[in-house]
Amino acid sequence: MDAVLISVKVLPGAPRNEVAGKINNTWRVKIAAPPERGRANKELIEFLSQRLGLRKDCLDIVRGQTSHNKLVSIRGLSPEWIEKRLAPD
Repeated sequence: MDAVLISVKVLPGAPRNEVAGKINNTWRVKIAAPPERGRANKELIEFLSQRLGLRKDCLDIVRGQTSHNKLVSIRGLSPEWIEKRLAPD
C-alpha cells in the first residue's frame, strides 16, 4: 500500500493531545508538548500512531519540521480509514 499524505496544523502547548477537527483538508491537532527541540513533533507522531493504530515507524513528517503546518506520510492505511480514525470524538 502506498503512503498517504495528510496536512496537519499542530497547535502545541495544549492541555491535552486531541484532534480538533479538519478545515480545508488540514487536520488541526492539539499537542501538549511545547514546540522546543522537536518535542511537539515527537509527541505528534506518538499521538497519531496511537490514534491510527499503527507503529510509529509507519509515520513520517515529510515537510514542516519547524513549522506549525506539516505534511505527514502514513503507511499502512487507506485514506478512508485515516479519515475515520482521526474524526474527532
